[in-house]
Amino acid sequence: MTDKETLALYEKTGALMHGHFLLTSGLHSDVYLQSALVLQFPEHAAALGAALAASFRDAAATTVLAPAIGGILVAHEVARALGSRCLFTERENGVMTLRRGFTIAPGERCLIVEDVITTGGSTREVVECVEKAGGLVVGLGSLIDRSGGAARFPVRRVALATVEARTWKPEECPLCKSGSRAIKPGSRV
Repeated sequence: MTDKETLALYEKTGALMHGHFLLTSGLHSDVYLQSALVLQFPEHAAALGAALAASFRDAAATTVLAPAIGGILVAHEVARALGSRCLFTERENGVMTLRRGFTIAPGERCLIVEDVITTGGSTREVVECVEKAGGLVVGLGSLIDRSGGAARFPVRRVALATVEARTWKPEECPLCKSGSRAIKPGSRV
């Protein structure tokens, strides 16, 4: 699946939005990605997962992980395509952790995936969780790289598509200055 095909699928399902948005970071943006709108269709989730998995066939990952909640479906579909198991991490007392009886064996080869990487913060937290458990991170994947390539990691990273979206501090936002009000369509309030 090409960059163009990925973005066309996001557009077709309304998952790529243009307007005035309040991001979880507190910044404002003219673009918002709501991956749940594309992943609600199993055939799209499977196609995107298989495309992302294809980039990591040589990584020999036995486990695919994602931060809850946005990355869970992506991890599931990538794991299905790779024949691996799928886990997800959750925040507990503000710290990303494995819960629900999930464990990682020392040396276990782990691929971490996300729906959208913006700053890479959640992905870094999952990396720390895997390393703390003794696992080995063999790659990082996302459906969309919203950082424009700015989010850097010490392991191989692949995104199906890159979206360059402008962001502003609220007090510097030209959309606010023109009288527009930012909306927050995301999952975190």
